[in-house]
Amino acid sequence: MVYKIEEVCRLVQLPPETINRWAEEFPFLHVGLTSKGHKVLRRQDVEIIKRLKELLLKERLTLAGAKRKIEEEFGLKSQREVHPDKLRKILIEVKDRLEEIKESLEKIPRKR
Repeated sequence: MVYKIEEVCRLVQLPPETINRWAEEFPFLHVGLTSKGHKVLRRQDVEIIKRLKELLLKERLTLAGAKRKIEEEFGLKSQREVHPDKLRKILIEVKDRLEEIKESLEKIPRKR
């Protein structure tokens, strides 16, 4: 089930600007678009917004604190950052492997 953003605003008593800002801030919130361009949210997103409102406005948690709490409570995992050196090593390995594949393909005679 999906809800139009107007319905969500009414349910959680927040302005659309707040919900849009939270959707940008929290990657686990998914605001979709209908074919007519209307914003919609899933039931889980509505529950997350309700909990975010409570954590941020009532419990006065920081954005980072609220994010951790939501991820924990809803079983969501954010992607962990990869150390740049590890990423560089992986990219070099991929590049080397692609060069090997390219060389193998160049050895195959082409049909004309």
